[in-house]
Amino acid sequence: MSHNVSLITTIAAGLGLALLMGFVASRLRIPPLVGYLLAGIVIGPWTPGFVADVELAGQLAEIGVMLLMFGVGLHFSLDDLLSVRRIAIPGAIVQILIATALGTAVAMFWGWGIGAALVFGLALSVASTVVLLRGLETLGLLESINGRIAVGWLIVEDLVMVLVLVLLPALAGVFGGGAGGSETITDGDLWLTLGITLAKVAAFVALMLIIGYRFFPRLLWLVARTGSRELFTLCVLATAVGVAYGSAMLFDVSFALGAFFAGMMMRESEFSHRAADESLPLRDAFSVLFFVSVGMLFDPMVLVEEPVKILAVVAIIMVGKTLAAIALVLAFRYPLNTALIVGLSLAQIGEFSFILAGMGASLGLLPAAGHSLILAGALISIALNPVLFTIIKPAQNWLRARSKLARRLEARDDPLAQLPMSVEEQYLSGQVVLVGYGRVGRRIADALTERHIPFVVAEQNREAVEKLRARNIPAVSGDASDPAVLIQAHIARASMLVIATPDTFNVRKMVATARTLNPAIEVVVRTHSEEESALLRTENIGKVFMGEHELALGMTRHILTHMAPPAP
Repeated sequence: MSHNVSLITTIAAGLGLALLMGFVASRLRIPPLVGYLLAGIVIGPWTPGFVADVELAGQLAEIGVMLLMFGVGLHFSLDDLLSVRRIAIPGAIVQILIATALGTAVAMFWGWGIGAALVFGLALSVASTVVLLRGLETLGLLESINGRIAVGWLIVEDLVMVLVLVLLPALAGVFGGGAGGSETITDGDLWLTLGITLAKVAAFVALMLIIGYRFFPRLLWLVARTGSRELFTLCVLATAVGVAYGSAMLFDVSFALGAFFAGMMMRESEFSHRAADESLPLRDAFSVLFFVSVGMLFDPMVLVEEPVKILAVVAIIMVGKTLAAIALVLAFRYPLNTALIVGLSLAQIGEFSFILAGMGASLGLLPAAGHSLILAGALISIALNPVLFTIIKPAQNWLRARSKLARRLEARDDPLAQLPMSVEEQYLSGQVVLVGYGRVGRRIADALTERHIPFVVAEQNREAVEKLRARNIPAVSGDASDPAVLIQAHIARASMLVIATPDTFNVRKMVATARTLNPAIEVVVRTHSEEESALLRTENIGKVFMGEHELALGMTRHILTHMAPPAP
């Protein structure tokens, strides 16, 4: 053919081989993601045979990251982000410092210079957006408090890396960089660069919150009025990619962060759920291309040439960084389950690591061996990360059974983990136990308050529990799948258990605990899918509702009909 078909060839080869390898991996009971990575290695430049266009594959993968983060923004409100700021901001920053220090120390032990070691450490400190979101979606935890903490943590990491990428060229000369690095830099230049970077990020966030908050929902509504499905889909995709591109070109923030804020703003539209559904097929297809592109960058010979160094890199990513995150979450007095989910979800590196490694190499800071080690660490950690998610529950049970420290951490003296002694009797007998105080839980709580029906809230978000107690609403902090939390909410004497959290992972355990302590208790559950709803009804879990606004109204009506109003 006379015209260039490298784009079509790359897409066809990438998706076709990913399908084949992913199917084989699935049949072998291995996560399909591993198959996608192997497909990239097969069509990459380091293996014989057909070689796809690496640069085009990387750009296609970047589109996948944009669409994925846009989808997350559609389900992640600003309130959700602010609700976890007290753990996500300090936690992410401290974890980056710990992981960077570990990577820098190891690289300097190998004889690298301070500049190369610092870039190497930073590249090992930031997790992959695609891998984290895929893992949380697989467990159904994306909209849970654990998922919000992990996503908020990742957003803070992205913001820190944006700052690093802007400052690195200016500081390259100081750290011994060659091409592209400044020979000298004064304190004034450094602070000026830092100030400009922070101003750009602040300007972008302000623009999105002030103008985007009103503009994008209005735009979606106008397009939806045309009745054209293809125009609606085009509007969604153009917004995701256009805002991501514009934010990167005008404000020097990452594509992923720009797309995320675009999704958050469009979430305010009544058509946000439809927008998420319309973009889902493309998000899945391009996220596959992301994993294929990672595989294409990997040189398998590094496994033979540098096995000890690769083990050290993987240990920093999957052990050092994970333990640091777990310790930080526990330090904020969150449950062990939350600590394990957040820690293990961050036990990998991805797209920002590749960008940082590429920039470090172009500035003459990072040697070629460092780039290969980062890619090897990314490939191995991405491949093993889905396996780590499957061991969260067994690991938690094992720690509880064998570790006195784990039991002590869960049973420690936490004022938010038990109801105050001053709680009135009406909240301790015949009350509603409301698990989850998110969008649905808040609506139910408001309706109960209006009708003077007593209730106790069980919520994992400590900040939400503090605010509830400030309003004199009885609330306990913790994971309601832990019997101790339901016991503290006095489930044994309650009239009804309402599970309003989107985390359906532990619903059966909550219901089993409640019925063991209170066989006559009425149970009301929320769910997001027809399959889960049918399964819960088959198991006689209780009254099951789906949706969000409709779900809240339906659950509220059901509760109110079963709870007789108090006498005047």
